[in-house]
Amino acid sequence: MELLLEINTEEMPALHVKTALDQLKQGLYSKLVDVHLVDKSNEPGDIQTFGTCRRLVLYGEIVSKQQPKQKIVIGPPKKAAFDENSSPTAAAKGFAKSNNVEVSDLEVIKNEKGEYVGVKKSIKGKEAVELLKSILPELIEELSFPKMMRWGQSPLRFSRPIKNILCLGNGEAIPFKVGDILATHYTYGHKLFFPERIKVSSFKEYLSKLKQKRVIIDAGERKQRIEEQIKEKLAPQDAHIYPDNELLDKVTYDVEYPFVFTGEFPEDYLKLPIEILSTAMKVGQNLFSVVDKSSKQLPLFVGVSDGSPDKNRLVKKGNERVLKARLEDARFFWKHDLEEPLNKKKSLLSRILYQEKLGNYEEKTSRIRRIAQYLSKKTGVKGEKHLLQSAELCKADLITEMVREFPSLQGKTGGLYAKEQGYPEKVWKAVYEHYQPASRDDPTPSTVNGAVLSIADKIDSIVGAFGIGIEVSGSKDPFGLRRNAQGICRTILDQKISLSLSHLIQKTISEYKNLMDVPEEEVIKHSEAFFKDRLNHLFEKQGYRYDLVNAALGAGFDNIYYSYLRLKALDAIKDSPEFNSLIIVVKRVNNILRGQPKRKMNPDLFIEKEEIKLYTDYSTLKEKIMPLISTGDFRKAQSFILEIRSTIDSFFDHVLVMADDPKQRKNRLALLRAVSRLFSEVADYSQVVVDMDNL
Repeated sequence: MELLLEINTEEMPALHVKTALDQLKQGLYSKLVDVHLVDKSNEPGDIQTFGTCRRLVLYGEIVSKQQPKQKIVIGPPKKAAFDENSSPTAAAKGFAKSNNVEVSDLEVIKNEKGEYVGVKKSIKGKEAVELLKSILPELIEELSFPKMMRWGQSPLRFSRPIKNILCLGNGEAIPFKVGDILATHYTYGHKLFFPERIKVSSFKEYLSKLKQKRVIIDAGERKQRIEEQIKEKLAPQDAHIYPDNELLDKVTYDVEYPFVFTGEFPEDYLKLPIEILSTAMKVGQNLFSVVDKSSKQLPLFVGVSDGSPDKNRLVKKGNERVLKARLEDARFFWKHDLEEPLNKKKSLLSRILYQEKLGNYEEKTSRIRRIAQYLSKKTGVKGEKHLLQSAELCKADLITEMVREFPSLQGKTGGLYAKEQGYPEKVWKAVYEHYQPASRDDPTPSTVNGAVLSIADKIDSIVGAFGIGIEVSGSKDPFGLRRNAQGICRTILDQKISLSLSHLIQKTISEYKNLMDVPEEEVIKHSEAFFKDRLNHLFEKQGYRYDLVNAALGAGFDNIYYSYLRLKALDAIKDSPEFNSLIIVVKRVNNILRGQPKRKMNPDLFIEKEEIKLYTDYSTLKEKIMPLISTGDFRKAQSFILEIRSTIDSFFDHVLVMADDPKQRKNRLALLRAVSRLFSEVADYSQVVVDMDNL
């Protein structure tokens, strides 16, 4: 059955649209499964979502009817239903009559209470349309947004006021009500240019008619249209936009039918750094900077209008006028801020509160400096003097007028000012990079000092938040702790930094002294679990198999970089027959050891040549791989482990582990325990899923 749902609203922010689309898709899928509106493979069908700033669209080819169910109706006990001659009694006849069946249709059904007479009835499945009448209102009312509002007399809370709901099932309207909005069979075109009603009877017709009325519901198509128009507009200048995926994503959702326009600004403003120019254009006006082949700023900008090609150039002129004023402000801030050295500004950080329980930014800066110094010693950073100098300056730009006007320039502004004031590159660049990565697409710091400073800043925020009992759950993450933890992980991996996460957490805790409310052990436990979850998420996003991720992290993640090397080693041999055979052997060993206490091994008690060989090979293997593990060479360590697999097979073929002699039995179990423990230093192979059919 073709399902089409459109929620038409006032303009929503891009984040709200994307959040709602994820919830709509997952929510409908879950609800259809809950009411058994699924096929034989327990799938409800193909569900897709689309969205613009004014509409949330849900489309699906879903199962049209529930599959029939069998219901067992239990009647009287068998003894009461049939006499000693197996003839039906009045109880059996009455039960059959009440269920509209013949006595011959009755069956004897056994359960935990004994034998009863019963009848199996076939219950027809309900039509999807009937179920959707209650499912869809619930789905819409359950949507959650970062900020929600109510309007009129309705108790409904939503991102923005709902103007109309379109809902069709196989072209026919599905009637239901949400708040005071009744679902209809019509929609509307572009709000500004084609606001009249549009009646539709299918998804194909819906797409076609909306496009005629300047509405493209597919974000991918809108984005492609924007990129193609930008390329066409800038071709004469042989230029391109300054990369900004966040802004491109935002304008894609801010419009329903994009038209790209260009504009100019006075060349005199090109004296400002491109970071400041691009931010001034982006904030408030959603304009893109334009650069040449060498990434040098040109006195041009690119904007995206909604539904209008700007033939009269009114949008262009309006943006030019506003942008000139913004750039003039930015130039004033730049000159004014540079009048006072950063070194003097940092003394004012005590006036800015970081967090009520965790002190001010002067105190945070001191902690960052000490944590960075600790990291420099643990990672062998050269030029500690420059690192500590950058740590002292990293938050000084919070005092500047530029950051007050453009908060997203934190760090970058400090780095740019430090550069202008003559600080060494190792100092200003570390300050510039220490907020990176600020998002999933943002690059990690390119310098070692920037990486160390970034880690120090982020671990201070994470540990401090957990230390005063701040929780992260669902969409609630006011301090951006997930982003910080993932940033630390990405930075460590990109810079190939080898360090102990637990020691870093303990060092950070010690810097907070008596400011924490939560016991140290809980903070450590919570922080480590948090990082493990972020690593799991990061590795799976990178395309690694979930079971290999579990195997890598199961062997330990205290050294984040080493956990990645473990994963790469597993991924490199995941499809080899030798690896699959090893996994089977490991699982067999673990099954034997399950529930067995730890025992001390005595090599003198081995008598069978196969167990003597296994012990010898184990001892040799241990000498080979432990140095490799300590240096992170898990690929080579794993290759040695593969070599011992045949020895273990031979051991199982010729040696009875659970021998009658208790000493022999305990000693053989101890040997297997030692082998299993050695394997777990490389990876938790028990987590790997093997396709038995392909062995």
